[in-house]
Amino acid sequence: MFGIADLSIIPVRREQSERSEMISQILFGEMFEILETTDKWTYIRVLHDNYEGWIDKKMYQETNDEYAAKYQSETPVLTTEVFNIVRKEGAYGNNLIVSGSVLPFFNAETNTMQLGSDTYTLLTRLKDVGIDSLRDLIIEYALMYYNTPYLWGGRTPYGIDCSGLTQMVYRMAGIDIPRDASQQVLEGQNFSFVEEALPGDLAFFGDDMGAITHVGILWKENRIIHASGRVRVDKIDHQGIFNEDLKRYTHNLKVIKRLITD
Repeated sequence: MFGIADLSIIPVRREQSERSEMISQILFGEMFEILETTDKWTYIRVLHDNYEGWIDKKMYQETNDEYAAKYQSETPVLTTEVFNIVRKEGAYGNNLIVSGSVLPFFNAETNTMQLGSDTYTLLTRLKDVGIDSLRDLIIEYALMYYNTPYLWGGRTPYGIDCSGLTQMVYRMAGIDIPRDASQQVLEGQNFSFVEEALPGDLAFFGDDMGAITHVGILWKENRIIHASGRVRVDKIDHQGIFNEDLKRYTHNLKVIKRLITD
């Protein structure tokens, strides 16, 4: 059994409670497998990254296996404007959805999509990217989130965490990566020195025990785009991230990873 998000944002919780920690979010048009249901909650696995958690049973639409199979065979169309408006056929009003939302079975001629059994129309435009370099595109998307408040478990311009930022930026650029920094660090090719990095490479940071606790997107001139308090741009060197506002190092560099094959 499968479900699809027909709300802009669905919180994913660690436990079956509104008071439980939010560990991630599902965005409009993202699909998941239903693994378990209780009276009020559903335990799910997101299709694009296999992330698992509990969501409110009232917050999604169930779909059949045929729809799910077709959905998974399609190349997803994602929104890349910060905010977008869609309207459900026969509904009273519009839905505001965020960057990185999925438009299933999108028809560019009619601006319509099929979300489960419902037809939606995109009322805003899809962003005309016009950038040849994948690395430039990743940086553009990363800077689009600049000043977004930090939110543990967040994946949107309303609030985002460090690995949510890297996942969403890469996803909009057509590259699916895992949800958490501890998973993302297992991907790609290792580099040890900042000087070897290219814009769009990922830098990972950790504690004295070796655990990965933070990730950011490397930019030009030893700069990094990352979510810490808010999405910001800071200096980085062989030691780690130097926060110019605080005048001190805040994160210790562990490894640099290249997930883009030029």
